Amino acid sequence: MIRIIWYCLLFFMLLALAVLGVHKLVSYSATDRLYESNTLQKMPKNRVGLVLGTTKILANGRVNLYYKYRIAAAKKLYDAGKLDYLLVSGDNGRKDYDEPSLMREDLIKAGIPANKIYCDYAGFRTLDSIVRSKHVFGQQKLTIISQAFHNERALFLARLNGIDALAYNAKDVSFRYGAKVRVREVLARSKMLLDVLLFTQPKYLGDPIQIG
Repeated sequence: MIRIIWYCLLFFMLLALAVLGVHKLVSYSATDRLYESNTLQKMPKNRVGLVLGTTKILANGRVNLYYKYRIAAAKKLYDAGKLDYLLVSGDNGRKDYDEPSLMREDLIKAGIPANKIYCDYAGFRTLDSIVRSKHVFGQQKLTIISQAFHNERALFLARLNGIDALAYNAKDVSFRYGAKVRVREVLARSKMLLDVLLFTQPKYLGDPIQIG
Protein backbone atom coordinates (compact mmCIF):
# COMPACT_ATOMS: atom_id res chain seq x y z
CA MET A 1 0.00 0.00 0.00
CA ILE A 2 2.81 2.41 0.91
CA ARG A 3 4.53 1.65 -2.38
CA ILE A 4 1.36 2.50 -4.29
CA ILE A 5 1.11 5.82 -2.43
CA TRP A 6 4.72 6.64 -3.29
CA TYR A 7 4.13 5.78 -6.95
CA CYS A 8 1.08 8.05 -6.98
CA LEU A 9 3.03 10.89 -5.39
CA LEU A 10 5.86 10.43 -7.88
CA PHE A 11 3.40 10.45 -10.77
CA PHE A 12 1.78 13.70 -9.66
CA MET A 13 5.16 15.30 -9.01
CA LEU A 14 6.32 14.43 -12.52
CA LEU A 15 3.03 15.63 -13.95
CA ALA A 16 3.35 18.95 -12.12
CA LEU A 17 6.92 19.36 -13.39
CA ALA A 18 5.79 18.63 -16.94
CA VAL A 19 2.98 21.21 -16.72
CA LEU A 20 5.37 23.80 -15.30
CA GLY A 21 7.91 23.00 -18.00
CA VAL A 22 5.39 23.55 -20.78
CA HIS A 23 4.33 26.81 -19.16
CA LYS A 24 7.90 28.10 -19.05
CA LEU A 25 8.64 26.92 -22.59
CA VAL A 26 5.68 28.83 -24.03
CA SER A 27 6.71 32.00 -22.19
CA TYR A 28 10.35 31.73 -23.25
CA SER A 29 9.49 31.12 -26.91
CA ALA A 30 7.62 34.44 -27.12
CA THR A 31 10.12 36.77 -25.45
CA ASP A 32 11.40 38.38 -28.66
CA ARG A 33 7.94 38.82 -30.24
CA LEU A 34 6.11 40.79 -27.53
CA TYR A 35 5.62 44.56 -27.54
CA GLU A 36 4.09 46.96 -25.03
CA SER A 37 3.25 50.66 -24.86
CA ASN A 38 6.84 51.61 -24.07
CA THR A 39 8.14 49.76 -27.14
CA LEU A 40 5.29 50.70 -29.48
CA GLN A 41 7.44 52.98 -31.66
CA LYS A 42 9.85 50.12 -32.37
CA MET A 43 7.06 47.72 -33.23
CA PRO A 44 6.89 46.67 -36.91
CA LYS A 45 3.70 47.37 -38.81
CA ASN A 46 1.48 44.53 -39.96
CA ARG A 47 -1.48 44.83 -42.26
CA VAL A 48 -3.86 42.97 -39.93
CA GLY A 49 -4.24 42.82 -36.16
CA LEU A 50 -6.00 39.85 -34.59
CA VAL A 51 -7.95 40.76 -31.45
CA LEU A 52 -8.59 37.65 -29.37
CA GLY A 53 -12.04 37.51 -27.85
CA THR A 54 -13.36 37.22 -24.35
CA THR A 55 -16.69 37.88 -22.70
CA LYS A 56 -17.61 41.56 -22.29
CA ILE A 57 -19.91 41.34 -19.25
CA LEU A 58 -19.05 39.22 -16.22
CA ALA A 59 -21.54 37.27 -14.10
CA ASN A 60 -21.61 40.14 -11.60
CA GLY A 61 -22.77 42.52 -14.33
CA ARG A 62 -19.51 44.45 -14.59
CA VAL A 63 -17.47 44.99 -17.73
CA ASN A 64 -14.63 42.48 -18.03
CA LEU A 65 -11.35 44.39 -17.72
CA TYR A 66 -9.59 41.92 -20.02
CA TYR A 67 -12.11 42.85 -22.71
CA LYS A 68 -11.93 46.59 -22.01
CA TYR A 69 -8.15 46.68 -22.20
CA ARG A 70 -7.99 44.64 -25.42
CA ILE A 71 -10.33 47.08 -27.14
CA ALA A 72 -8.17 49.98 -25.92
CA ALA A 73 -5.00 48.25 -27.15
CA ALA A 74 -6.46 47.63 -30.60
CA LYS A 75 -7.49 51.29 -30.84
CA LYS A 76 -4.01 52.41 -29.77
CA LEU A 77 -2.30 50.30 -32.44
CA TYR A 78 -4.64 51.49 -35.17
CA ASP A 79 -4.18 55.14 -34.22
CA ALA A 80 -0.40 54.65 -34.17
CA GLY A 81 -0.49 53.41 -37.77
CA LYS A 82 0.69 49.93 -36.82
CA LEU A 83 -2.32 48.24 -38.44
CA ASP A 84 -4.56 48.74 -41.46
CA TYR A 85 -7.30 46.27 -40.49
CA LEU A 86 -8.57 44.50 -37.39
CA LEU A 87 -9.83 40.92 -37.28
CA VAL A 88 -11.90 40.35 -34.14
CA SER A 89 -12.18 36.67 -33.30
CA GLY A 90 -14.38 35.15 -30.63
CA ASP A 91 -17.18 32.83 -29.64
CA ASN A 92 -20.56 33.05 -31.37
CA GLY A 93 -21.74 29.57 -30.50
CA ARG A 94 -25.21 30.71 -29.41
CA LYS A 95 -27.68 33.23 -30.81
CA ASP A 96 -27.59 35.16 -27.53
CA TYR A 97 -23.78 35.23 -27.26
CA ASP A 98 -21.69 37.05 -29.84
CA GLU A 99 -18.20 38.20 -28.83
CA PRO A 100 -17.05 39.38 -32.29
CA SER A 101 -20.04 41.64 -32.89
CA LEU A 102 -19.66 43.29 -29.50
CA MET A 103 -15.97 43.89 -30.13
CA ARG A 104 -16.74 45.35 -33.55
CA GLU A 105 -19.39 47.68 -32.11
CA ASP A 106 -17.07 48.94 -29.39
CA LEU A 107 -14.19 49.47 -31.80
CA ILE A 108 -16.48 51.51 -34.06
CA LYS A 109 -17.58 53.55 -31.03
CA ALA A 110 -13.88 54.11 -30.30
CA GLY A 111 -13.48 55.70 -33.73
CA ILE A 112 -12.23 52.90 -35.98
CA PRO A 113 -14.00 52.83 -39.38
CA ALA A 114 -16.42 49.94 -39.77
CA ASN A 115 -14.87 48.90 -43.10
CA LYS A 116 -11.55 48.31 -41.34
CA ILE A 117 -12.97 45.65 -39.00
CA TYR A 118 -13.63 42.01 -39.90
CA CYS A 119 -15.32 39.42 -37.70
CA ASP A 120 -14.38 35.80 -37.15
CA TYR A 121 -17.46 34.24 -35.61
CA ALA A 122 -15.89 30.81 -35.06
CA GLY A 123 -13.00 31.75 -32.79
CA PHE A 124 -14.18 29.37 -30.08
CA ARG A 125 -10.65 28.84 -28.77
CA THR A 126 -7.28 30.47 -29.28
CA LEU A 127 -6.31 27.57 -31.53
CA ASP A 128 -9.36 28.20 -33.73
CA SER A 129 -8.64 31.94 -33.94
CA ILE A 130 -5.01 31.45 -34.94
CA VAL A 131 -5.55 28.68 -37.49
CA ARG A 132 -8.57 30.38 -39.04
CA SER A 133 -6.67 33.65 -39.41
CA LYS A 134 -4.43 31.84 -41.90
CA HIS A 135 -6.67 29.27 -43.56
CA VAL A 136 -9.89 31.30 -43.73
CA PHE A 137 -8.71 34.94 -43.67
CA GLY A 138 -5.48 34.35 -45.60
CA GLN A 139 -3.03 35.99 -43.20
CA GLN A 140 0.59 34.83 -43.24
CA LYS A 141 1.65 37.73 -40.98
CA LEU A 142 -0.24 39.04 -37.95
CA THR A 143 -0.16 41.26 -34.92
CA ILE A 144 -1.95 39.50 -32.08
CA ILE A 145 -3.68 41.63 -29.44
CA SER A 146 -4.44 40.33 -25.96
CA GLN A 147 -2.88 40.27 -22.49
CA ALA A 148 0.74 39.10 -22.25
CA PHE A 149 0.05 35.63 -20.84
CA HIS A 150 -2.49 34.98 -23.60
CA ASN A 151 -0.27 36.43 -26.29
CA GLU A 152 2.52 34.03 -25.36
CA ARG A 153 0.30 31.01 -26.03
CA ALA A 154 -1.11 32.55 -29.21
CA LEU A 155 2.39 33.23 -30.54
CA PHE A 156 3.40 29.65 -29.84
CA LEU A 157 0.42 28.41 -31.86
CA ALA A 158 1.12 30.89 -34.65
CA ARG A 159 4.70 29.71 -35.00
CA LEU A 160 3.61 26.08 -35.14
CA ASN A 161 1.15 26.97 -37.89
CA GLY A 162 3.66 28.83 -40.03
CA ILE A 163 2.39 32.34 -39.26
CA ASP A 164 4.90 35.16 -38.88
CA ALA A 165 3.32 36.82 -35.85
CA LEU A 166 4.17 39.35 -33.23
CA ALA A 167 1.97 40.50 -30.36
CA TYR A 168 1.01 43.65 -28.51
CA ASN A 169 0.30 43.28 -24.81
CA ALA A 170 -2.91 44.92 -23.68
CA LYS A 171 -2.95 46.30 -20.15
CA ASP A 172 -3.04 43.50 -17.60
CA VAL A 173 -5.22 43.25 -14.49
CA SER A 174 -4.27 42.76 -10.86
CA PHE A 175 -3.43 39.24 -9.69
CA ARG A 176 -6.39 39.33 -7.33
CA TYR A 177 -8.75 40.18 -10.20
CA GLY A 178 -7.31 37.60 -12.58
CA ALA A 179 -6.06 34.80 -10.30
CA LYS A 180 -8.47 32.20 -11.69
CA VAL A 181 -7.58 33.15 -15.26
CA ARG A 182 -3.86 32.75 -14.51
CA VAL A 183 -4.38 29.29 -13.05
CA ARG A 184 -6.47 28.28 -16.07
CA GLU A 185 -3.74 29.58 -18.36
CA VAL A 186 -1.20 27.12 -16.92
CA LEU A 187 -3.57 24.27 -17.69
CA ALA A 188 -4.53 25.74 -21.07
CA ARG A 189 -0.91 25.60 -22.20
CA SER A 190 -0.68 21.90 -21.45
CA LYS A 191 -4.00 21.36 -23.21
CA MET A 192 -2.63 23.31 -26.18
CA LEU A 193 0.40 21.02 -26.40
CA LEU A 194 -1.88 18.00 -26.31
CA ASP A 195 -3.95 19.50 -29.13
CA VAL A 196 -0.78 19.99 -31.15
CA LEU A 197 0.35 16.40 -30.60
CA LEU A 198 -3.10 15.12 -31.59
CA PHE A 199 -3.29 17.42 -34.66
CA THR A 200 -6.50 18.99 -33.35
CA GLN A 201 -8.22 21.21 -35.93
CA PRO A 202 -10.60 24.16 -35.47
CA LYS A 203 -14.25 23.34 -34.99
CA TYR A 204 -15.06 25.09 -38.27
CA LEU A 205 -13.04 26.34 -41.21
CA GLY A 206 -15.13 27.33 -44.22
CA ASP A 207 -14.78 29.43 -47.36
CA PRO A 208 -11.95 31.96 -47.66
CA ILE A 209 -12.69 35.55 -46.64
CA GLN A 210 -10.50 38.29 -48.10
CA ILE A 211 -9.53 41.16 -45.81
CA GLY A 212 -9.41 44.48 -47.59
